[in-house]
Amino acid sequence: MLDHGPVARTAIGRATGLSPAAVSRQTAGLISLGLLRELPASSLSPRVGRPHVPLDVDTRRHLACGVHIAVPFVTFSVVDLRGQVVAREQRPREGDAMAVLQMIIRHLPGFLARHATGSRVLGLGVVTGGRVDPELGLVVEHEPLDWRDVPVRAVLAAATGLPVHVDGHARALAQAEILFGDPRARRSLLHLFVGNVADAAFATDGSVHIGPNSAAGGIAHLRLADSDAPCRCGRSGCVQATLSERTLLRHAVGEGIISRPDLQDLLATALGGDRRAVALFRDRLRVVGRLIALLVDMMDPEIVVLTEAATLFLPALRADLFAEISAYSRVCAEPERMVLPSSFGPDVLAVAAGAAVLDAVHRSPHSLLAGLTTPRPAAGAASTRRPATPLTRRGN
Repeated sequence: MLDHGPVARTAIGRATGLSPAAVSRQTAGLISLGLLRELPASSLSPRVGRPHVPLDVDTRRHLACGVHIAVPFVTFSVVDLRGQVVAREQRPREGDAMAVLQMIIRHLPGFLARHATGSRVLGLGVVTGGRVDPELGLVVEHEPLDWRDVPVRAVLAAATGLPVHVDGHARALAQAEILFGDPRARRSLLHLFVGNVADAAFATDGSVHIGPNSAAGGIAHLRLADSDAPCRCGRSGCVQATLSERTLLRHAVGEGIISRPDLQDLLATALGGDRRAVALFRDRLRVVGRLIALLVDMMDPEIVVLTEAATLFLPALRADLFAEISAYSRVCAEPERMVLPSSFGPDVLAVAAGAAVLDAVHRSPHSLLAGLTTPRPAAGAASTRRPATPLTRRGN
């Protein structure tokens, strides 16, 4: 349905190899859960004979709520079953980890009341950068925020009563690309996120690798041979220290391009034609290209998806990225075909936040029978009620 809907039951049978009885049984169950819906027969092309009733994903009844925790702000989002953003809001991120979680608890009821009334909320996805353990619902380490072993799931599940899915944003976006992006992503995908943190995720056969220590994709401290940027770890030339937005903005302020370290100001200046601002983004993108060449040669994925500001908002600079990949990679002969920007454009953080919930629902839709719960109308101190059981998710 995600790929071809609306589509008739006969077409589902041809695509899946299921018998007509099996198709009818499965679709009836998904319709009863409100995940699929029947459309008027006129939705399909006219044909001779008995009209076929098309089916499509039902985006009206269920929503996923998401929270993306970044360095400057927290993004709240509501997304439908196709990963389309219904609503989003941002709040400044202030204080330590517990202060941020309490702000989320306070803001969430009003946000859902404004944007999800009349729909069933499938769960809460919480994503951020750094090292995240999705099985324990724990932010193990987020260096720019100075977070260590933050029990995100335990705190938010107890306060909201919702199933809470916690993951790293690179992995969450890889899951979103597998569900809603280029179909090649289901075979093998490398996703690279470059913002205030630098993270990667790798997936094969539709499954994102996490690793036994939840550390898969941790590229922040890979050494870049042509960089001497000092890093908090005590070394120099680390990927994150070289490519982070903090580094980019520090250079922009130091060169007098912008007056304050704000990415939106720098993007606006570049979009206005300031050559110095454009040069900063171009230089960073060239380094990103060399990093992608290294990762591609090591992992040989079907496609690479890059989430990075210049790639999204200054598309003319992609030529510099492709040129650098071609110059440094031994296996990537056509970077223009292999390396893609995020499928979600300016909504990328909002989609990332809801992706963990949507991934669980699409992989195990019948878990809704046991996993659905109604969010609490008010937020306060942690309740004594047992946290809601998360929807079934795959093991990695």
